[in-house]
Amino acid sequence: MAGDLVKFDFVLLHPMSKNRQEENTEWTETIRPRSSMLDLNLKELWAYRDLVRMYVKRDIVTFYKQTILGPLWFIIQPVLTTIMFIVVFGNFAGISTDGIPGALFYFAGLLIWNYFADCLTRNSKIFIENQAVFGKVYFPRLVVPLSITIANLVRFFIQLVIFIIIWLWFWFTEANVSMNAYALLFPLLIIMVAGLSLGFGIIFSSLTTKYRDLTFLLQFGVQLWMYMTPVIYPLNSIEADKQWMVQLNPLTSIVETFKYGTIGSGVFSWGWLAYSFGFMVVMLFLGIIVFNRVEKTFMDTV
Repeated sequence: MAGDLVKFDFVLLHPMSKNRQEENTEWTETIRPRSSMLDLNLKELWAYRDLVRMYVKRDIVTFYKQTILGPLWFIIQPVLTTIMFIVVFGNFAGISTDGIPGALFYFAGLLIWNYFADCLTRNSKIFIENQAVFGKVYFPRLVVPLSITIANLVRFFIQLVIFIIIWLWFWFTEANVSMNAYALLFPLLIIMVAGLSLGFGIIFSSLTTKYRDLTFLLQFGVQLWMYMTPVIYPLNSIEADKQWMVQLNPLTSIVETFKYGTIGSGVFSWGWLAYSFGFMVVMLFLGIIVFNRVEKTFMDTV
């Protein structure tokens, strides 16, 4: 009724009881501004490791979910590319494979390159493709590129099995194929490729929030980058005084070391491998810093 009086009860808390209430309160999250670019808070990333696991599972299950052949594309893509390389570069162009069977030589290069290119391309679109999620829910944004890099390892190891089968075939047929102790560097090489793709990817992803043209530039650049990497040609086919220009590419020593250790072809150098490792560390560190800075304000520019 309009004439009814509404009664309000006011409870006055004694200052001492308020203090006791604050003492008994357990806070699970603390919101505070970050004052430094180097405040990366990687411990928070570890705290969200279950989310990383969930994203990895999602990427593996859904990537080819609506395709007819499904995970078979993990095998079909590199096999068809290898056949194309054999026909175009091996038969028509006559590019040397350093005495190694073309199928094994090209597949060895593609194995490393595909993992790098896939991680780089997908990581470069993180902010654009996940802006709806990033704008609603908080979690460490670095979870997404890290999960992509880990999930692509599944495809990589499937293709590695195919490489091993091809290698065994040519080894039993007494082809000029051999493996040496440098093949033990394989885990280090994978870490280096993952670090490079993650570092470059999150830098491009951070920049594309403001400069969308970089998305098209990256697609074109990745294609050119493959020809700057000794995937379809051996490094020693280049004149000795010009090899250093190709070795400035941090992927060169990784691909050459893998080929040298697994198929006995390639140029191995501890110095250039150390250069690639240092390059990876620097790019990964810079990438995380740039990514950490952009994630705070990317919703204003994306």
